[in-house]
Amino acid sequence: MHVSLFSELCAPFGVTPVQYSLLSALSDREEADQTTLSRIVALDRTTTTGALKRLEARGLVQRGTSATDRRSQSCRLTDEGRATLAAMEAAARQAHAATVAALTPVEQRQLIDLMKKIVTSHADRETDFDLL
Repeated sequence: MHVSLFSELCAPFGVTPVQYSLLSALSDREEADQTTLSRIVALDRTTTTGALKRLEARGLVQRGTSATDRRSQSCRLTDEGRATLAAMEAAARQAHAATVAALTPVEQRQLIDLMKKIVTSHADRETDFDLL
């Protein structure tokens, strides 16, 4: 339901929920490598790399070899990426609010607390996994 609402409200920006998560994670830090980003947004590295490549092609993210580890790709938001994220913030928040609108404020808090508990319980889980 949330993906549908997000896609509808954020369509003018051409950013998927996964891409939005990556842009948001990058906005919280100056720079991050792809492995760190995949852990932050709880995605496998292949999906993260693909999404970052698409964001780079649009000029929203800059990727390059890390100065500290030549094996990793370092990522940062471009000015256009920051502008896009800022421009879509209201629509993204509206999608989040619409997702939980049927819940009372107490239920919304409970849902968030339960989701945080689930995420915390899997914090040490490696996100690269086989689905089969």
